[in-house]
Amino acid sequence: MKSLIVYSSQTGNTLKLAMTVYTALPGEKQMVAVDDAPVPAGYDCIAVGFWLQAGKPDAKAAAYLQKIGKAPLFLFATHGAAADSAHAQNAMAYAQSLAPDARVLGTFNCQGAVNPRVLLKIRNKNPKPPWIGDADAAAGHPDEEDLGRLNDIVTALVI
Repeated sequence: MKSLIVYSSQTGNTLKLAMTVYTALPGEKQMVAVDDAPVPAGYDCIAVGFWLQAGKPDAKAAAYLQKIGKAPLFLFATHGAAADSAHAQNAMAYAQSLAPDARVLGTFNCQGAVNPRVLLKIRNKNPKPPWIGDADAAAGHPDEEDLGRLNDIVTALVI
């Protein structure tokens, strides 16, 4: 099996998830930042990780998702919102819509600590984004429990 793990990370949160996906996937694999990602052809599994920007995958990850085609795809994301929030669920659904022909193998999302400077700027916005009430709980995430859950999901994938 040949896998490609592509990630976009601003603060290192999504990179932590990407490293967990890399470790959990069997066989030949390659992990690259989205800026260095190859054409997504010839892989048995492509995993794409992103952070949320305005409730959607960041622009670089979104552009890459549009290139996926019919490949088997696993999506993972970090964000300030609660993992089970409508905000997070809508973002993951949007990510899937960017790769409409892909066979989505699964998804994973969890909170990721928000940069304090960004958080301060966002707290001063009006209106405030829907996830701001969850942001304090994102501190310290992704943690070992988050990474363990991700590992379990990836090792159970049927590719």
